[in-house]
Amino acid sequence: MYEQLSHSLLNEILNQIKPEISKQDLRHFYTRLGANFYAIHDLFNKLYGKRADFDQQMLKLVETMARQYIKRSDALKDLDIEREKDFNWFLSQQWVGMALYANGFAKDLKDMQQRLGYFSELGVNLIHIMPIMRCPDGSSDGGYAVSDFREIDERVGTLDDLNALSTSMKHRGQLLALDVVLNHTSDEHEWAQKARAGETKYQDYYYTFPTRNIPDMFEENMSEIFPETAPGNFTWDEQMQRWVMTVFNQYQWDLNYNNPAVFIEMLDVILFWANQGADILRLDAVAFLWKKIGSNCQNEREAHLILQLLKDCCQVTAPGVLFIAEAIVAPNEVTKYFGEDAIIAKECEIAYNATFMALMWDAVATKNANLLTQGIKSLPVKLERATWLNYVRCHDDIGLGFDDRDIIRAGYEPHSHRRFLIQYLTGKFPESHSRGLPFAENLKTGDARVSGSLASLVGLEYALKSGDLAAEQDAIKLILLLHSMILAFGGIALLYYGDEIGTLNDDAYLEDPYKMDDNRWVHRPAINWEKAEKRHLQGTPEFAIFNGLKRMIAARKEIDVFADFNNRELIDVQNPNLFVFGRYNTQNANDRVLVVANFNNKPQKLNIEDVGSWGRYRNGQLMDVHTRQSPEIYNNTLVIPGFGFYWLTEM
Repeated sequence: MYEQLSHSLLNEILNQIKPEISKQDLRHFYTRLGANFYAIHDLFNKLYGKRADFDQQMLKLVETMARQYIKRSDALKDLDIEREKDFNWFLSQQWVGMALYANGFAKDLKDMQQRLGYFSELGVNLIHIMPIMRCPDGSSDGGYAVSDFREIDERVGTLDDLNALSTSMKHRGQLLALDVVLNHTSDEHEWAQKARAGETKYQDYYYTFPTRNIPDMFEENMSEIFPETAPGNFTWDEQMQRWVMTVFNQYQWDLNYNNPAVFIEMLDVILFWANQGADILRLDAVAFLWKKIGSNCQNEREAHLILQLLKDCCQVTAPGVLFIAEAIVAPNEVTKYFGEDAIIAKECEIAYNATFMALMWDAVATKNANLLTQGIKSLPVKLERATWLNYVRCHDDIGLGFDDRDIIRAGYEPHSHRRFLIQYLTGKFPESHSRGLPFAENLKTGDARVSGSLASLVGLEYALKSGDLAAEQDAIKLILLLHSMILAFGGIALLYYGDEIGTLNDDAYLEDPYKMDDNRWVHRPAINWEKAEKRHLQGTPEFAIFNGLKRMIAARKEIDVFADFNNRELIDVQNPNLFVFGRYNTQNANDRVLVVANFNNKPQKLNIEDVGSWGRYRNGQLMDVHTRQSPEIYNNTLVIPGFGFYWLTEM
């Protein structure tokens, strides 16, 4: 009955659509809208059905989708149809990405277009350009405080520059990923300015209150994201004479998704950037989208409903576009952002595997794989048509958000173990060569996160400054080992710009008054292209790292079992220094690869019998498909070099 009513409403809405829309060629749009309307109407009703203006808002929602469909280019519409036919296209092992700032990797978007050959040389074919929308000159949280959702910051370029870049990338077979900041705006955004001026309509776009009564009730259960620099979750705005919710920073106002007008505005923003040629949209801070008194205002059910609704609407207008969930949450929560009670992703097709990243840094610090193995056992299985974004470093800090129960099972006490990790990664632990910086220290709890470039965190900065050649080689091995994990684990591997040439911590941010209090800028460098040229000079760290990664990426693309179809098996072995898992072909049991990683700096042994059927081999011969060489096996025992790894298959 409800389905019949929703289709009746669909017919009414189509009859009301404005003439300038209805006269367009909307055949594919109407077909997709008909297929998805029941779900769209149901979700919109769950979120906003009690409002008196529900029908008007529903009409506006459909008109928004239709208008953006009309604006979508013929080339992008053709690509949508192609990807609808091959709906698992993004699960291929062929995709290897790199995240970067356009004006850090290059001068701007125009200059980026001139450097696309660099990605092709390395083997990268997915480029995630971090926030490029207009933001304030001063406090902008690295571009995540947006002052205009439909304009590009002039320091980066123009929309024409982006469109030219997108076109060039598509000719090279490269995917473009862009950020959309869903949770908040800058306090300089037009909506915030109108709210400050007293316009009730725009005050309702945010969480604003005349007294501390309601904010204090929220604060009872909310945590502080940046306790050092932005304590609390509300800021008094003198001009507006109201308290406004500011979860991240005082200049970032949280959007109020209880208001359907906000949802429709942000859907329009998403579709706008999809129409600029983005293949993938990274949705920022999705765990925070719904605020509710009495909760910690994270991971609420309504936040998932919002994402499902955004995905269903995008499936109508731009079905070839994927969503990345930027949800850095507990392991048991993160897979929910693919979608619950489903087989295929119905929220975001891609999610950051922050748990895997943090567990690898534990293995680096402890020089064993105890917690890494235990933590991966507890990592929930993803949906079939969804995939992980696996990374070693990113623009953000390293959080130690793995489960306390896993820490205990690995033989550690949670609080003291995290304190050890912070001390190790910041170089305060004896014999640690790591040169990270503590970030967002909470003096109340003793918690902290860690900033730092990959090369500095694994000891390359120490080695180069001290002239320790052995430490230099160990650091290079660690960089390659960590990348071997994200390339083999299953999902899209995402490199971070500068890591491919061993870029060290960059202290230049200390000279900028708007950055000096945020040490994450230590790992957001401007690429030194003279240093990058050393990737062609044998005997340099740049050569060893870049060409090691290049060879690894090329090998990954040839290994079909590295495609992500839930075809990974974690293998328990007797040696705690080793992290071992298998990748297999679900259709052919003989097509498989055994991945073995040694997180200790000393050679380790693995008894072939420990890996069960994965240890089958003919005449004692296995081949490392990464190097195309056969490792030596003595008395049924495989020896793995210090900080070494193998991708093994039968010869």
